[in-house]
Amino acid sequence: MVKERARILVVGGGYVGMYTALRLQEKLKRELERGDVEITVVTPDPYMTYQPFLPEAAAGSISPRHVVVPLRRVLDRCRIVIGEVTSIDHAKRTAALTTLATEEDGTGAEQLTYDELVLAPGSVSRTLPIPGLAEHGIGFKTVEEAIGLRNHVIEQMDIASSTRDPAVRDAALTFVFVGGGYAGVEALGELEDMARYTARYYHNVRPEDMKWILVEASDRILPEVGEEMGRYTVTELRRRNIDVRLNTRLDSCADRVAVLSDGARFPTRTVVWTAGVKPHPLLAASDLPRNERGRLTCTPELRIEGTTHAWAAGDAAAVPDVTAEGPARETAPNAQHAVRQAKLLGDNIAHSLRGESLETYSHKYVGSVASLGLHKGVAHVYGRKLKGYPAWFMHRVYHLSRVPTFNRKARVLAEWTLSGLFKREIVSLGSLEHPRAEFELAAGGKPSHDPTDDPKGSS
Repeated sequence: MVKERARILVVGGGYVGMYTALRLQEKLKRELERGDVEITVVTPDPYMTYQPFLPEAAAGSISPRHVVVPLRRVLDRCRIVIGEVTSIDHAKRTAALTTLATEEDGTGAEQLTYDELVLAPGSVSRTLPIPGLAEHGIGFKTVEEAIGLRNHVIEQMDIASSTRDPAVRDAALTFVFVGGGYAGVEALGELEDMARYTARYYHNVRPEDMKWILVEASDRILPEVGEEMGRYTVTELRRRNIDVRLNTRLDSCADRVAVLSDGARFPTRTVVWTAGVKPHPLLAASDLPRNERGRLTCTPELRIEGTTHAWAAGDAAAVPDVTAEGPARETAPNAQHAVRQAKLLGDNIAHSLRGESLETYSHKYVGSVASLGLHKGVAHVYGRKLKGYPAWFMHRVYHLSRVPTFNRKARVLAEWTLSGLFKREIVSLGSLEHPRAEFELAAGGKPSHDPTDDPKGSS
């Protein structure tokens, strides 16, 4: 039984935020019914994005609405607040909250009080002060960016098909991806595969007309799958005429020209930035302890070190890896750990409220799988190395088992089945990003969006 009424504040609606709240609903069901416990989840979006499916959403294998999980439906015993926590004063147990209504009512940030804090805001894209990146770069962390990139790639093929200017055509058909981790390699692999298929429906655009370039600052890609599988992936991508440049950086993309550190210059209308992530700025706006890389210092029980009533996991947390041999190491900030940490985090908060002993997080990393396009992939799981179709199949099976809710599993499986029976969709719906443009023109006004200024180059 909970000692006293507890107000639990969960900051973030991603893997850790959603799974922790889901676990708390299960573990504290009776306390919630009695009103002894209140769970508030603050998140900027009303859904959780299952990020491993973003490349397939970009390729059109999965509908965007099936990549996300509606929080209000799943967390039906929690209070869901769409907004952002901008600062935390844990000494006073308060968090500054801004919502969609904050600007409208002019009251300023609201002060939320809590008894237990779960800090799981995730991470943000790590960018560098590269000329032109802010103006022309495209990210790949959200479902909106994934679908926007799909639309953009097909629109570039439309531009190339209709222009008479060789320079415009060449730039439209050049696609530069920066970052050789999961996000960059899987996004490039899926989109190149999709564009290769789409080209068969253009009378004057062939797959060999397109330039796909992967830029990686280190000497290897996909370090999670091991050195051997990383080398295989490079060979496989190059076999598909993808230009993989290791030990190379992007120096500039100003004026729609990608300038690389090896001296190469590529006029391009597409620069996709997937070169890592960094801790969410909220962590620096709190009075909680952080390590040298800006992540919250945590104990193996997922408490924030040196504090009480404050917890963290996932990308925001530096959690000791108790299974590692040798010097102290931290668990990797990936979904495999985040989901497992979230469940234990929910258990430990329930234990803490009931005055019970806490459990230690212990999970030995089992390996990784990556998709390189339809029927192509690499995997290194439980010491076994797979490539090609078996690795791709394992990738789908693994992530289907991990995507939340039976509803989403069934929908994703149905879409995969249908995509295997019928031809791919090759439609670009870029106008969805600016739905009022046509009406503004019809009403005699000037469109609020000028296509020529679009960093994605929409046409």
